[in-house]
Amino acid sequence: MKEKILNTINKYNLIKSGDKIVIGVSGGPDSICLLHVLNILKDKLNFNICVAHINHMIREEADMETEYVKKFCEQINVECYIKKIDVIKIAEQRKMGTEETGRNIRYAFFEEILQKTGSNKIATAHNSNDKVETVLMNILRGSGISGLKGIEAIRDNRFIRPLIEIERSEIEKYCDANKLTPKIDKSNLENIYTRNKVRNIVIPYIKQEFNPNIIKTVNRLSDVATLEDEYLKEITEKEYERLLSNEGNEPIALKLREFNKLNLVIKQRLILYTINKVIGTVDGIEKINIDDIIKLCNNNIGNKFLIPNKNIKILVKNKKIFFIPNHNVP
Repeated sequence: MKEKILNTINKYNLIKSGDKIVIGVSGGPDSICLLHVLNILKDKLNFNICVAHINHMIREEADMETEYVKKFCEQINVECYIKKIDVIKIAEQRKMGTEETGRNIRYAFFEEILQKTGSNKIATAHNSNDKVETVLMNILRGSGISGLKGIEAIRDNRFIRPLIEIERSEIEKYCDANKLTPKIDKSNLENIYTRNKVRNIVIPYIKQEFNPNIIKTVNRLSDVATLEDEYLKEITEKEYERLLSNEGNEPIALKLREFNKLNLVIKQRLILYTINKVIGTVDGIEKINIDDIIKLCNNNIGNKFLIPNKNIKILVKNKKIFFIPNHNVP
């Protein structure tokens, strides 16, 4: 188990000598396994660790889990930071789903501890099964190639997932073998959320009726999709640099004629890439918006524009495609 995780760390260059890592620990099998293994590897690889645990105040067992994490960290002499927050109350205030709110609060807390401790990376315990669940959920939503990548081993050079090539069954065996006695979140057994339905109903059904090795199969698909997505991303970035046509203080603009000559796939990706450059996100930009922008560029007659969402305006003018952020939209 330790060797497999070490191989993943080396394969994706997740941890470097001198790193200080905040480990998100809930008290469940995955995060306890991650903490236990990284605590063993830290001297060998020369990195430091600390733990961030958040109590969502949703379940009766939450306080018991917090106490377990606290004691576990004391036993292995690892610094532990704990926060207790009423996620349901905040979700109601923000008019958001409990699951999304909980995730936002967790990651905000991880960032807080990263800054407080002078750390440079955040490790979460996502495993191979989590990755497959994410891929299947993305397929159900009608995702493109990028959605088939699932959960990446490393994101933004700071969020790392050392267990991403380890199956949940292996983690459970490791916990048993090392007498770790992690706490089981019973809400994971309730088929309320989409992920739980995929985990508890869809994947077991596929295993039984179609493919007992579905976890490995989908992970292979994810690996192929990742390679292809990276290749297309590289082409998109090169085309962006080639088509960029900025003058003075103008908003970002691309050369219209050159854009219209591009392959459809690259056009679609270039639009998303440029929007992300301008407003820092592509949330709320759907396929129909991208298709409309491409049609606008193809039918260039006079000055025309689209506002795909409240944050950005796409204007075709003077043989250019302007991407104008919200504060500049009249």
